[in-house]
Amino acid sequence: MNMLQKALNRGLTPANIISYASLQVMTRWGRFFGTLRLRCKAALLGVPVGSGVTAHGPVGLMRWPGSHITIGAGTSLISSWRRATAAALATPVRLRTFGPGARIDIGPGAQLSGTSIAARSTTISIGRQVLIAPNCIIVDSDFHAHWPPEARATEPGMEGDRPVTIGDYAWIGLNCIILKGVAIGEGAIIGAGSVVTKDVPPHTLAVGSPARVVRSLVPGQDRAAAARSASHATDAGQSEAAQFQAAQSQAPLAGVAQSQTGQSQAAQSEAPHAGNAQAADPATLAPQSQGAPSEAPQGGFGQ
Repeated sequence: MNMLQKALNRGLTPANIISYASLQVMTRWGRFFGTLRLRCKAALLGVPVGSGVTAHGPVGLMRWPGSHITIGAGTSLISSWRRATAAALATPVRLRTFGPGARIDIGPGAQLSGTSIAARSTTISIGRQVLIAPNCIIVDSDFHAHWPPEARATEPGMEGDRPVTIGDYAWIGLNCIILKGVAIGEGAIIGAGSVVTKDVPPHTLAVGSPARVVRSLVPGQDRAAAARSASHATDAGQSEAAQFQAAQSQAPLAGVAQSQTGQSQAAQSEAPHAGNAQAADPATLAPQSQGAPSEAPQGGFGQ
């Protein structure tokens, strides 16, 4: 009653109180039953689970005989949409090995949300306090041979398997796919929806399909890169302004030149018209046309 009275004194409505209580109940009960189920299953399958590991919802553990799956202390495995924060989950967390030489190691304090990890014949290692957002897939194999095409359904192509390593404190965004042979460095961030096919250096941001490094996450380098980009933008703006001012200053001169050119062209165009008018004037052409022909024949006849 005292807690209810305090809530009412703070202005909380009964609907808000019920909503908060429902969230707390779902979180606590979901974590309790999910963790209990995980520990029982891990004990039966021989999967070591560290202290402080919690699970929300069912976790799929499928270990091939002779392979190894380890879950470090303080790891959080989220398989329920009720507990997921960033987005709904497409599937529960699944950790599966397909062969006796396969291994999956989850580091201490890692957080997996609807993550699917499948190791066929090599090792997939997740570092300390790695954050993996909902609906990510990590594999160490293509699961089929590339060649010949007609044998892809039957040839496993295990010679092409490659291990996967994700360094400490890395952050994998929503709906990412991490393919075989990839090493993601410490503190790196993979943007949402990326397909990682090559190594990512430590403390960098990589995005896209295929994922490419777009910038550094080191504070000093990041600020220096931002300062360089800002200076380039300022220089570009100043050069554009200078070009605009030069064009404006040359505009009157160009207008005067165009006017003078127009006047000269008009004078030249008027001169031929004047010559044509004089040539076509009967008063000027009559004496010449009449005198010259009359004198020439008369002189000729007289001779």
